[in-house]
Amino acid sequence: VVACRAARLCKCDLVTHMVGEFPELQGLMGQQYALSSGESPEVAGAIAEHYAPRFAGDDIPPSSAGRIVSIADRLDTLVGIFAAGLRPTGNKDPFALRRSALGLVRILIEAEIDIPLEALLKLAANQLSGQLEIEADLLSEVRDFVVERLRHYYREQGYAAELINAAIATNFDTLPDLDRRLKAIAQFMDQEEAQSLAAANKRIGNILRKAGEASITKIDEDRLLLAQERHLFDEVTRLGQEVSPLLKGGDYLSGLLLLAGLKTPVDAFFDSVMVMDEDPLLRANRLALLNRLKSLFDQIADLSVLG
Repeated sequence: VVACRAARLCKCDLVTHMVGEFPELQGLMGQQYALSSGESPEVAGAIAEHYAPRFAGDDIPPSSAGRIVSIADRLDTLVGIFAAGLRPTGNKDPFALRRSALGLVRILIEAEIDIPLEALLKLAANQLSGQLEIEADLLSEVRDFVVERLRHYYREQGYAAELINAAIATNFDTLPDLDRRLKAIAQFMDQEEAQSLAAANKRIGNILRKAGEASITKIDEDRLLLAQERHLFDEVTRLGQEVSPLLKGGDYLSGLLLLAGLKTPVDAFFDSVMVMDEDPLLRANRLALLNRLKSLFDQIADLSVLG
């Protein structure tokens, strides 16, 4: 109720002479006008807060209502201006869309708001559908624009580009979910086994890509002829079952540390098994095993982009 009322009133001060003369007072004057008009302190506070964060280093809105109005305002701005064909080009960004996207990213992550970005963009599109025609491709474009600001946000925090890429390459659900993945990867890469497993994932990705058979997933256990491929299959199966509940709970670091136990069987597999065997059935079976192994890691991060 507070957020809805604040959203209805949050731009009213833009038509006043005070804000026309001193645009830096937008929101702050809205708060004062709202209080003078008998609105509750919560509504007035949300009106003032919804412009935050106003600049780099500024705090996000402290109240739930302020955050909701700020998110809605930024989504409306991003989707509406993209739909109007006024996207930023080069260094030109007259509507400060990059700042809007960065503010959106910060609020969702720092306030731990677990709502999928795609769902938020669709809500904004639905609100504008009576005024503008918004295609699915346009929403994908807006999403990519926001993700690019997300990369900037994490680079500013000191994360290496390859770590950011490894996290963003996953099917993350929400931005707080992505944040948990990135932090887990960063901690995991300090482990002794991490570099070896990252290299193995890169090798697996290259093998699957060159073979053009990355879609093969069915494994025939009767064709696991060598002890090393049988052992790897058993370990992938076992750890897949143990990791699943950790991933559902968002405990990605524990999941990665558990998967670190695959280092020895993976190394043994590559030392002893010819993946691209002349027998097409054996070759397909081994590619399927590698595909399942990579898929296990891909649930958390694309380690193949590391190293």
